[in-house]
Amino acid sequence: MNRDDVRGHCLSKPGAFEDFPFGEGVAVIKVSDKMFALIPMAVPVQISLKCDPDWAAILRQTFPAVQPGYHLNKRHWNTVTLDGSIPDDQVYEMIDHSYDLVVKSLPRSVRDSLK
Repeated sequence: MNRDDVRGHCLSKPGAFEDFPFGEGVAVIKVSDKMFALIPMAVPVQISLKCDPDWAAILRQTFPAVQPGYHLNKRHWNTVTLDGSIPDDQVYEMIDHSYDLVVKSLPRSVRDSLK
């Protein structure tokens, strides 16, 4: 799994778009102007994702490559290093979860427009 794989999966979500509010060094993937993924253009490849606090703690205990969100609310964000130690389907599940959390927080009219 590489940066293009996770970026492509994020952008395949309804209403998702890429933005660079922090400069060209960090791709921010948003839905309705709310971010659900951050992908720095650095090595090693990492992705920061929003996460339910209870599941975030479980993921951090299960995978050494999952750490509290870098420069983010550590309770609600994880930074995942894509070093091959986490199965691809698990990373995609984390991306889907982050997207779903953000969409759930949007007004109903916006959520309905994403379908």
